[in-house]
Amino acid sequence: MIEREIKGEFLKQLGEFPIVTVLGPRQAGKTTLVKAVLPKYGYVNLEDPQVRAVAEEDPQAFLKQLGFKVIFDEIQRAPHLLSYIQVLVDKHDEPGQFVLTGSHQPQLKEAITQTLAGRTGILQLLPLTIGELNTAGIQFNDFEAYVLSGFLPRVHVRRQRPQTAYAAYFQTHVERDVRQLINLKDSGLFEKFMKLLAGRVGQLLDYASLGNDVGVDGKTIRHWLSVLEASFIVFRLQPYFESYGKRVIKSPKVYFTDTGLLTYLLGIESEQQITRDPLVGNLFENLVVLEVLKTRLNQGRLPQLYFTRDSNGNEIDLLCVSDRSLTGIEIKSAATYHASFKKQLLRFHEQVQSLKNRYVIYNGETLSFSDGVRILNFKEASKLL
Repeated sequence: MIEREIKGEFLKQLGEFPIVTVLGPRQAGKTTLVKAVLPKYGYVNLEDPQVRAVAEEDPQAFLKQLGFKVIFDEIQRAPHLLSYIQVLVDKHDEPGQFVLTGSHQPQLKEAITQTLAGRTGILQLLPLTIGELNTAGIQFNDFEAYVLSGFLPRVHVRRQRPQTAYAAYFQTHVERDVRQLINLKDSGLFEKFMKLLAGRVGQLLDYASLGNDVGVDGKTIRHWLSVLEASFIVFRLQPYFESYGKRVIKSPKVYFTDTGLLTYLLGIESEQQITRDPLVGNLFENLVVLEVLKTRLNQGRLPQLYFTRDSNGNEIDLLCVSDRSLTGIEIKSAATYHASFKKQLLRFHEQVQSLKNRYVIYNGETLSFSDGVRILNFKEASKLL
């Protein structure tokens, strides 16, 4: 098992709450994590139709037979159990009674927060970070290799070929689960939507334009994207809405939670293709944004990540709100530093709002300047926050 950075926070919450819920995309390593950390806990896989049938027929007897200290895997397959679990933890008010995992269900988080309010800690586990790969002795020299290989644990542990692995992942998990959730019978239309969405990675989302290209209306695109986001396939980076006296762009940007799936959808099969691709900057940006996002989530913190762009084209790629202060991050795929990289950070800091920390993440060596801007290699992105 690859050691996960979220383990410490998971154990802390296990000592604080009767229940800890770990949410995330399929194959991100949720089951591996909780079973490895809690080898003495009972384990129930609710994907098993036979187990699920028993749980549905007589949930009280089912839970009584299991007792406490139990992991319920893929709880979205039996959401009716949540009410019965609530009753049990209210009778036995002590931490660490149950662990729940879940994925691919837009209503799941809402059901958990409503039914188990105050009784459960909630963590989100996304695929591996660069730091986790490094700790496991898996390192690449170039960012293109990280982007192409992706971050699903199984790909690295089993040394699978990325294109083959992500083709199977898309067909068996993304397409099957998400297409069912959005009630779309046409698999060709869904694949077209996903590929067109991949082509807009790191760009401002225009729902109507994307809908025209797919062949549906903008309202449908919004719904599909909300399901993708709830299923942890994509992450929408929202604009920072502070008023600066100028019109601020209010459309979000979209990023994929795993770059391996992204490159598969774009038809990229080699590192050389990434280097030559017109979207190389967007792919690099996706890599860095997700590294920062995963770092926040692994610490049990809210993402609180944004970008800002005004009507004059002034933009900061990433803003992080923490302790009522702002950190600004500019992202550049170049390997050679240029003074222009920090221009927008300094402009924002001096003319708009003070930035407690100012970083440029790029593909070169680490540098520091007297103006307070730090220039970091992309492998250090997880150390920012």
